[in-house]
Amino acid sequence: MKFTDFKVMTFDVVGTLIDFEAGVLGAVRALGGPRAAAASDDEIFEPYKRGRDKFYGRSSFAMKDVYLSLANECGFTNDDATAEAFQLAVLRWPAFADSVEALRRLRKNFRLVAMTNADRTAFSAYSATLGNPFHDSVTCDEAGCAKPDTRFFAFNRGRQSALGFQQWEILHVAQSQHHDIGVAKAEGFTTCWIERRQGQKGFGGTPDPKVITTPDFHFSSLKQLADAVDAERADTRAAA
Repeated sequence: MKFTDFKVMTFDVVGTLIDFEAGVLGAVRALGGPRAAAASDDEIFEPYKRGRDKFYGRSSFAMKDVYLSLANECGFTNDDATAEAFQLAVLRWPAFADSVEALRRLRKNFRLVAMTNADRTAFSAYSATLGNPFHDSVTCDEAGCAKPDTRFFAFNRGRQSALGFQQWEILHVAQSQHHDIGVAKAEGFTTCWIERRQGQKGFGGTPDPKVITTPDFHFSSLKQLADAVDAERADTRAAA
């Protein structure tokens, strides 16, 4: 299997390209008072995930309730103004250091499509942070559901097919085993796991998967993927 077999790369955005873990930790510690500032990563991530499960609506609206849920559970500052500040911070989550440059390089050779559980408002902010690299995008607003729902993948498969791209021409690139890699592989997509937490314990701010799915490609950063693509194309040119 070669990268030149594919015409389209579909991307999970939050967690793969946007460093939401750094965003959540930074905002909670900055806004939540002394107890939050001293909290460990897991002491923040576990109630954050429970709060997101309770308030699973559109990310540009629901995150203030997610914050209040975790703040009440942990004894952090829990007033409405703080929750609103956390909601605003969600739209300013940073890109991983390698995301912008790697996407720029990958765009030279592939159609780039975002597949994100973020809503259209939040995705617009993240796309701007990433330099607006995508040729197309699907959010929870268009799909009417969120990953790991198989309907999300079916929606985008139909969308890309209508534009002339077949499933076998698509490589799905993602960090989350739970939201993306497992379900995408089960649905017949070729997968590339960007294991952003490689070398770290646990799954951080992402739900634990029931099983670890073996991907077709596996890297610890987006830069490594872009490097591998460039190296393959260089070898192909040299052989010609």
